[in-house]
Amino acid sequence: MRRIHSFAVASVAVVAALGVVPTATAAPAAPARAAAYNCTSGYFCIYSGWNGSGTRCQWSQSKLANTADNCSFIQQGKKVLSVWNKTGHRVQYYTQTNYNARVGSTESGKGGNLQGSYQIRSFKPQ
Repeated sequence: MRRIHSFAVASVAVVAALGVVPTATAAPAAPARAAAYNCTSGYFCIYSGWNGSGTRCQWSQSKLANTADNCSFIQQGKKVLSVWNKTGHRVQYYTQTNYNARVGSTESGKGGNLQGSYQIRSFKPQ
């Protein structure tokens, strides 16, 4: 009996030394939420939030001279924080209407967060 007790004490000491003693912890954090980027195939999409969140405006036409004509958050003066391009071509975008002041472009099938300091007021294929 004495031998079993000594083995148990030694086992506990080894486990403690290895740092695998169970401790009370909070529940694990939830995994990061996948990016929203809900953009219909054939469309160019802009979002008022990061990672495709917030309000989305999307267009199937290849170019548009004034996004404020039919995008509520652009009309409200909000900035574009993310984009997704599901067209078959690279899309160039501009901070002014009628394709003035080019600020960037996004390849077909790609997107992501932008600097977040401007509006996209027009776009066209590259």
